[in-house]
This record gives sequence, structure tokens and C-alpha cells, in this order.
Amino acid sequence: MTTRREQILAQIATTLASTAGVDGRVYRSRVTAAARAETPMIVIEPVNDVAQQQTSLPKLDWTMRVRVVVITRSTTPYTDADSVIESMHSKIMADLTVGGYAIDVQPVLTSFEFLDADQPAGVFSNEYDVKYRTSVADLTSY
Repeated sequence: MTTRREQILAQIATTLASTAGVDGRVYRSRVTAAARAETPMIVIEPVNDVAQQQTSLPKLDWTMRVRVVVITRSTTPYTDADSVIESMHSKIMADLTVGGYAIDVQPVLTSFEFLDADQPAGVFSNEYDVKYRTSVADLTSY
């Protein structure tokens, strides 16, 4: 059985596969460099996952911080990333239950990084808190 955390991350990747401008280039925790022809792309990575136990229920309420990174390479990476970020954000926020696996999704922050490469690159990190619940003894069930 897969943990609810992994189910959520997989569902986000599936949801974002049709993001405008990325042509299906959506990766889970990619650690290799992106070639120019591979951008724009999206990389999904968990940042942390914090649990709180409900004393009246045998449940854990989790808040997982998920980073969705948009990477572009062009002479104007910020302009190229803008439409991708708009599409990505709309897709994430269209289903706050993440396919029924979550309770809520809340946008938290966006950070911007510009890099010198063979062509200017932009790395736009968009972070979301995904709230979900599991049983105390089983991370795969609610």
C-alpha cells in the first residue's frame, strides 16, 4: 500500500501534467540538470510533513509543505514562467482535496531565482501546504 503522502504527490504530478507550456515535462524530485530543450518544466518536491495528533480521535492531522518549481531558460525567463505558473496554480487550486486524498490546499509563498547559464534561467519555487489526515497506526488509511 502507498502512504497518503505519496498518493497526494502522485496526484499533484498527474494534475500538473497538462499545465500549459510544459508539454508533460513534470518531474518528481528531479536532481539532474535541465537541458535547455527540456524547459519549461515543473519539479514537484515535498519539503516537510508535520503531524498533530487529535486527542479525541485516533487520527493524525498532517500539514505537508509541497514545493512546485517552474524552471525556464530563455532571454526572459520571468515572462516565460508567468503563464506556466498561472496555469499550474489554477490546476492545483481547482481541487483542494487533491483527488480526495487531502482536506485542503493553501498557497504559502513564491520565491524567484535567476541563474546564469548558456541562456538565462529562472527557477520559480511555489510552495503549498497540503492538509490531510491518516490513522495513528497506518499512514495509508484515513
